[in-house]
Amino acid sequence: MEGTGQKLWKRAKEVVPGGNMLLSKRAEMFLPEQWPAYFSQAKGCKVWDLDGNQFIDMSIMGIGTNTLGYGHPEVDDAVRKVVDQGNMSTFNCPEEVALAEKLIELHPWADMVRFARTGGEANAIAVRIARAASGKDKVAICGYHGWHDWYLSANLGDDQKLDGHLLPGLDPKGVPRELQGTVLPFNYNRIDELEALIAEHEVGVIKMEVSRNEGPQNQFLEKVRALATQHNIVLIFDECTSGFRETFGGLHKKFGVEPDMAVFGKALGNGYAISAVIGRRPVMENAQSTFISSTFWTERIGPAAALKVLEVMEREKSWEVITATGLKIRDRWQVLAQQHELAMTVSGLPAVQSYAFQSGDNLKYKTLVTQEMLKKGFLSTPLLFSCTQHDEDTIDDYIEALDSCFAQVKVCEEGASVDELLDGPVCHSGFKRLN
Repeated sequence: MEGTGQKLWKRAKEVVPGGNMLLSKRAEMFLPEQWPAYFSQAKGCKVWDLDGNQFIDMSIMGIGTNTLGYGHPEVDDAVRKVVDQGNMSTFNCPEEVALAEKLIELHPWADMVRFARTGGEANAIAVRIARAASGKDKVAICGYHGWHDWYLSANLGDDQKLDGHLLPGLDPKGVPRELQGTVLPFNYNRIDELEALIAEHEVGVIKMEVSRNEGPQNQFLEKVRALATQHNIVLIFDECTSGFRETFGGLHKKFGVEPDMAVFGKALGNGYAISAVIGRRPVMENAQSTFISSTFWTERIGPAAALKVLEVMEREKSWEVITATGLKIRDRWQVLAQQHELAMTVSGLPAVQSYAFQSGDNLKYKTLVTQEMLKKGFLSTPLLFSCTQHDEDTIDDYIEALDSCFAQVKVCEEGASVDELLDGPVCHSGFKRLN
């Protein structure tokens, strides 16, 4: 039976291009024609759809924003307080000063901070400042950094450029062709590729994720840092995804490598919109030699939420909790795969990890598992962001439900038709298909 969410999704696609504002939340990315799509309530790690059905979220947890769980009472109370007092004014909100000071305290190499509300915005701000500081336009990138023109320009003239950077095959229509050649991708742990780019181009900025699917090898991060210093290049670490998941602050603290700038988002607000660019004073002061400004970067809710989030994180050592949780889940995924004799890979940080079946039918299996887990009351895909509300009982129930799904995959690998088990179309694959 078609539920209220499925019906609303059909209406949405008639009035909103793609159906919603975020590709990663489109129903087709999970379970076309079956995904509930909309929520009426979220609390802890539970989500309720528009028909009142309850699900345990063992998936993307607000695209990785809610490390403390949905509707954290202390964070929500802090937000309610500032809403009651007034969110916007002719004056500035004092919370942004306190938040800047806290982020600098956590990262002593940094001296100054600029705020925005989204990771994409913050990455664009960081690149603007870094280009101003270096006096050079070309940016060497490694990893995923948002949707803005500066980044997508890597695909101008060659739609394979961003393969391996989470945007394979994406057509950069609407991006000025004059930007071609300004962004130069290199692969993680390939210091030779970065060296070649620097030798061939006037690179002013290196923009990279500290780690995503694999860790640094052969002192990769140290070598990147040395190259940046040697050639007077501004080094930016994009910590929008990795920040506050393995350390209290940026993942770069784990490896002992300090950038010139770092970008934070997602977990910083636990579901409220806030992002930050931190950096060394000589670099950050270049924000004043260009123009970076926006009305709603001055609202009060984001900074107030972030301050309380950091307080709760520090008290509960949330980064340790979600890392330990992720490692437990990873181990139990692997046990299930072994028990069912399935070839499977696991990648990512412990608190941001995914599995994939080594099969030509992997996408169909992903759809099947999502479908069957939904019937069992779980929002479950191969990508899982851990949160502090994923307790032992929840994990046990999740693994028990997943066990029978892996058993179905094994039957299909032995010759049964997976197509006959699917109740609808196969889900879409990442960024390769937008509709």
